[in-house]
Amino acid sequence: MAKQKLFFICQDCGYESTGWLGKCPSCNQWNTFVEEVLEPTYKKNNGEVFLSNVKPININDIQIESEDRYMTGMKEMDRVLGGGVVKGSLILVGGDPGIGKSTLILQICDKIKVNSKIIYISGEESIKQIKIRADRLSVKSTNLLMVSETNFKVVQALSQKEKPDLIIVDSIQTMFNEELSAAPGSVSQVRDITAGLMRIAKSMNIAIIIVGHVTKEGSIAGPRVLEHMVDTVLYFEGERHLSYRVLRAVKNRFGSTNEIGIFEMKDIGLVEVENPSVIMISGRPENVPGSVVVSSLEGTRPMLIEIQALVCPTSFGMPRRMATGVDYNRITLLMAVLEKRVGMQLHNFDAYVNVVGGLKVDEPACDLGIIMAIASSFRNVSVDVNTVLIGEVGLTGEVRAVNQVEKRVMEAMRTGFKNCIIPLRNMEVIKTMKEINNINVKGVENVQEALSIIL
Repeated sequence: MAKQKLFFICQDCGYESTGWLGKCPSCNQWNTFVEEVLEPTYKKNNGEVFLSNVKPININDIQIESEDRYMTGMKEMDRVLGGGVVKGSLILVGGDPGIGKSTLILQICDKIKVNSKIIYISGEESIKQIKIRADRLSVKSTNLLMVSETNFKVVQALSQKEKPDLIIVDSIQTMFNEELSAAPGSVSQVRDITAGLMRIAKSMNIAIIIVGHVTKEGSIAGPRVLEHMVDTVLYFEGERHLSYRVLRAVKNRFGSTNEIGIFEMKDIGLVEVENPSVIMISGRPENVPGSVVVSSLEGTRPMLIEIQALVCPTSFGMPRRMATGVDYNRITLLMAVLEKRVGMQLHNFDAYVNVVGGLKVDEPACDLGIIMAIASSFRNVSVDVNTVLIGEVGLTGEVRAVNQVEKRVMEAMRTGFKNCIIPLRNMEVIKTMKEINNINVKGVENVQEALSIIL
């Protein structure tokens, strides 16, 4: 019989070592190495590794069947998943503690369009605690079975005995396999249990949703291989002191990864926000310098977002730059464009840029809005409240074309805005649209031209 080999692996980054180390040489974290057992590989007498009877299939002979999905009953969730939960899929939902992951999953269990069994396995709470939350959320599903268990062997037995259509595991870090000596939440436990859940999902055609905690850096706790093993990875984002939550797909084998779902946390649970543009710009101050509205695109959904900037003289030798909701390096780059191409002397001014509502904007189409917000605050001149800005800004000061400009303009028109500034190269698309009315669309070629029109 082959001998088992021991090695040590970092729980944070997955770095492997033949011996225990106090500090990981890869991520520089202390006391993160845990012991792992490398399963032996059995070989034939001639030294060749034993292979099972696997027969390759020609790609043209593979028959594709339509994906069978469960509608969750929440349009925002279905949008992010690409049309619902696929049978036999393994979905990972991650988020900060207290952000509302368990609340979201429990509401899905109540609204999902399936008439068969749903098993909710909780390793963090008792079934009475979950019942209290279910009563607060008015969850009355007769198909929902509750189990408080952390032993993975019990989960396997339940799936074979009950044969449910959906299994919820909350959370993956609390589950353990008694055959492994490592503690629950360790790299080996999380990896082994996820692999076991994947086998259950694929062999029995059961959809499984697992909840995972995130680290202080914002990534899923546990080995990186966890995200590679599952079919879909969803992040539930938002600030705990704000009421809005964003559900974002960072991996999806059955749909797009560009869609987002927006929810509002209320006393009765999470409520879907079907028209986020109105919510994000509600309460916007009028005739105040440094406030502009941009049209951002998240997947197929256009959204109007307010961006605010504050520019004031610095009292230090080096001016301060701060960005919330946008990339800090992007702000520095756009301010350099203003200095070089427009002549604004910003090197003696502090600059603060904020995206209202706690959202994160990372697409270049918001560059023109950010530049106008900074210039508006610097010149102390307000931007017209009925104007929406769209455009990417290059290092030479040019305003470059953006994709799907027609959706962005239509969203601005539908929300009631009267003016829209877009790149000049996108005007050809707008001229062919017959639906455009009650809004004045103007194209600009560079930042100087946009400043002359807006400020």
